[in-house]
Amino acid sequence: MNTYPMTVAGVTRDLPLCPLNDDAMIAAFVIFGDVELTCACAAALVEKLPEFDYMVAPEAKAIPLVHEMARQSGRNEYILVRKGHKLYMKNVLETQDRSITTIGDQKLYMDGDDAAKIKGKRVVILDDVISTGGSIKAVGNLVEQAGGIVVARMAILAEGAAADNPDYIVLGKLPLFDGHGNPVE
Repeated sequence: MNTYPMTVAGVTRDLPLCPLNDDAMIAAFVIFGDVELTCACAAALVEKLPEFDYMVAPEAKAIPLVHEMARQSGRNEYILVRKGHKLYMKNVLETQDRSITTIGDQKLYMDGDDAAKIKGKRVVILDDVISTGGSIKAVGNLVEQAGGIVVARMAILAEGAAADNPDYIVLGKLPLFDGHGNPVE
């Protein structure tokens, strides 16, 4: 399997290249189970945090990041936007998302109690990687439905055109790759 070596927040990993189709690949940046990488990236992003009241992240790959950022910033709480409507959720807010790493459209849900907490509050949206910006936008839609004020959109990495978006605070750029595994700009 082809890999792409990358250093982020002082930690180097070989990222496996995953084909999207015959002509394009992405490098899989996954922090699940990688405590060193998660903690280093969280620390680097915490340094870039603006003043905020709550951090909100979509499940699933951003969960270890938002958890560690909350811990390092002295917060005892963060909010997750779920991919499924759970029985314990009430007065649920809903939006639709299309992610490059998920087949088809998906719905995202915010619990009504979480929505009430962020009404009128400053919110930082976190994700692991911004590809098309669809997930960040969908989470932002939920925050706005709840009456929250988005003060930052942050991720460890951004790829493709998202890496050039000045609205995103990221630690680095993840290239896209052609069908042979060569980086493309």
